[in-house]
Amino acid sequence: MTEEQRIELEAAAFRRLVQHLRSRPDVQNIDLMNLAGFCRNCLWKWLKAAADDLSIELSVEQAREEIYGMPYDEWKSKYQKEASPEQRAAFEKSSKP
Repeated sequence: MTEEQRIELEAAAFRRLVQHLRSRPDVQNIDLMNLAGFCRNCLWKWLKAAADDLSIELSVEQAREEIYGMPYDEWKSKYQKEASPEQRAAFEKSSKP
């Protein structure tokens, strides 16, 4: 496999992951964090950091929209639910070193 092919495959897999997360707004970010240690917010932050590293102009709002598929505030108002005490406790436990 060439370096170009590897990059194309990784990009395709990333796009597929983003599409999958967009199709599952019922899955809350805190659940993703508790189970996998990353969430949609991590993805947009990584995207923004990569853009910065490559000197590509990308605002925080643009990075969020790339991941969420809509403005972040709109996604939050439509889909984000208040975390339960159990979810918060699991997050606290999993985020400790």
